[in-house]
Amino acid sequence: MTNENALTRPVPHAHPHSHGDDHGHSHSHSHSHDHAEDACCGGGSHGGAIPFAANTADVPKGALLFRIPTMDCAVEESEIRRALEPVAGVKALRFRLGERTMAITTEDGALPEALAAIRKAGFKPQPLNAAGGPASGTQATPAPAQIAGMNMGLVRLIAALVLAVAAESISFMALDGMGFKAVEIALALGAIGLAGLDTYKKGFAALVRGRLNINALMAVAVTGAFIIGQWPEAAMVMALYAIAELIEARAVDRARNAIQSLLALAPEQAEVKQADGSWQTVMANTVAPGAVARIRPGERVPLDGVVTEGTSAIDQAPVTGESIPVDKTVGDPVFAGTINQTAALEFRVTAVASNTTLARIIHAVEEAQGSRAPTQRFVDRFAAIYTPTVFVLALAVAVLTPLFMDWTWMQSVYKALVLLVIACPCALVISTPVTVVSALASAARRGILIKGGTYLEEARKLKAIALDKTGTITEGKPKLVESVLVDASGNEAVVFAVAASIAGRSDHPVSKAIAEGLKSQRQEVADFTALPGRGVGATLAGQAYVLGNHRLIEERRLCSPALEAELKRHEEAGRTVTLLASDEAVLALFAVADTIKESSQAAVAELRALGVTPVMLTGDNTATAKTIGAHAGIDDVRGNLLPEEKLDAIKAMQQRYGAAAMTGDGINDAPALAQADIGFAMGGAGTDTAMEAADVVIMNDDLRRIPETIRLSRRAHSVLWQNITLALGIKAVFFVLAVFGSATMWMAVFADMGASLLVVANGLRLMRVPK
Repeated sequence: MTNENALTRPVPHAHPHSHGDDHGHSHSHSHSHDHAEDACCGGGSHGGAIPFAANTADVPKGALLFRIPTMDCAVEESEIRRALEPVAGVKALRFRLGERTMAITTEDGALPEALAAIRKAGFKPQPLNAAGGPASGTQATPAPAQIAGMNMGLVRLIAALVLAVAAESISFMALDGMGFKAVEIALALGAIGLAGLDTYKKGFAALVRGRLNINALMAVAVTGAFIIGQWPEAAMVMALYAIAELIEARAVDRARNAIQSLLALAPEQAEVKQADGSWQTVMANTVAPGAVARIRPGERVPLDGVVTEGTSAIDQAPVTGESIPVDKTVGDPVFAGTINQTAALEFRVTAVASNTTLARIIHAVEEAQGSRAPTQRFVDRFAAIYTPTVFVLALAVAVLTPLFMDWTWMQSVYKALVLLVIACPCALVISTPVTVVSALASAARRGILIKGGTYLEEARKLKAIALDKTGTITEGKPKLVESVLVDASGNEAVVFAVAASIAGRSDHPVSKAIAEGLKSQRQEVADFTALPGRGVGATLAGQAYVLGNHRLIEERRLCSPALEAELKRHEEAGRTVTLLASDEAVLALFAVADTIKESSQAAVAELRALGVTPVMLTGDNTATAKTIGAHAGIDDVRGNLLPEEKLDAIKAMQQRYGAAAMTGDGINDAPALAQADIGFAMGGAGTDTAMEAADVVIMNDDLRRIPETIRLSRRAHSVLWQNITLALGIKAVFFVLAVFGSATMWMAVFADMGASLLVVANGLRLMRVPK
């Protein structure tokens, strides 16, 4: 790839993407921000998992980068946006939820006010320098200290739970006396102080702004319980809530960070040429584009670059999934994370460590994880109505039931507080993002890069899919498919050994395919000569031979009617024919073709089993296309198509079948990829244009990943609605128990926590790859 900004730049498309716009705002967030603040998400003091170095490659010019440790999801992104709305001078914002970073562009003098507004909302922005690490003088800490801080947070929450249980025990034993009451209150206050300070800060900040989010509900419920004398329950509620938030955040982080394991593929150090010509080993993230680096056989490539010296084979499987090593020579690209195999190479670095192909894959997944799937937007809108409605209902229970029912004021207020705890939409709202993130991470680990929750959900609706031929259904590289001894008097082993020896000296792809296909013993070749546009010539054991095309054989007047008929048969099948001849006769014929991938037939069969109709669209000649289509099991084959004709074909498929997808790997596929309801790009050999225009990138070029994506979409949709039903069902049961039964506050927290953990566990099931 030569385009260093692939996967990070927005592309005009027939439907919205989740890439940032010119001002740094994320399209996929904007339509749900008005409601998302009434949902809930993590947000305790846990700080989440440790992210990898922040990506600064696409931070807007003039923007400053901050890490916000407790920004777990789009809900808290929305809270920060709302907090900054009244601040004059904020020009642009960009969030990366996977890294918990925010890039902010402000007018001169507006930054301190903006940071103060963020802190007032309950968040602690930490400045990051250009390398993605803490800026000097900031509060940000290195990873070991952050891990230690997370462990201390867990210890603090356990201590809070112990104090809450102790307070509950004193209350349960009904020990009288002022001393016991004082101890009970002290234990409860200690538990709330250890577990709930961050919740209180965010909750009261939300109430001041007139918003009812999860933290506001918990702050009101706990404070109310304490005021009416339910000290142990107040402590238990806050401790259980904080622990549940920590468990949920860790679970969500597990899904969100699954893709980051790919970073281990790229070495941390690079051997770089210095100004005096010497070589020095330095950290890869300090190497600037234009520097010359060196890799030895067996080493991994540390950065993206272009070969400047040497020839070697590179195993690109870690990034592209190509099973056969790719030969690299001067001018060829190399990718970070791939493995050098045969000889030393020098290459000119073309991208910083945070903007390599490997890093862009990870960042693309993170952007997709931050986008809002259709079901998630529905849940956010529902939560925006649900939470205030329950708050009003709880207020009505507290105020009206003593007037119309035989309840005391204390009973009414307590039941209202129980309703507030039950009202927490945690399980409901977390059910969608954790499911979507788990599915996206699972797909990425299988070489499927889905660029947003929308495409994850929409894939299940596909009724037809258009497949390009070259590089999609076929391997995209020549392979020897047939060898024929033309001279019946010749010895096959001897003749094929001559052909293999001559072909092995040539760098032409067809000659390489012949040399690889003929496993014959190589012989010494003399007088090797290139015959431009025709083939090559050489001498073996004193005998002159040529290995060339039809044109060369005609010029040497060695064609016969039988040979012409044989050539026509192969050419109609779309094969490239090379002939071996002496001065007197044609000795052998070798047919080379772009062969069908082993996975293509299975993929087409799987698509049919899923009820999806496959159609081949290709620019190749119709005869070749029909031959390949027949082998793959595709009935509807259309050849000789120009890019605009592929586009028209997609439109016709959409009218005939409904939701239609397009799969391709070339620039000529980009218009059709953009028009399709979902565009699949073959990413291993795919162009940047196709990869950007597509919604799903198959990084390992395995066509079976498409039916796998459809199955994953169907599973994700099923799990989403299982979670929504589960969350609402549990809340409905406890609503009834709270009003007409004997549900307590800590029971309500258990129910809410249990529902949250159930939906998280159910969502995380998507991380497992089915057999």
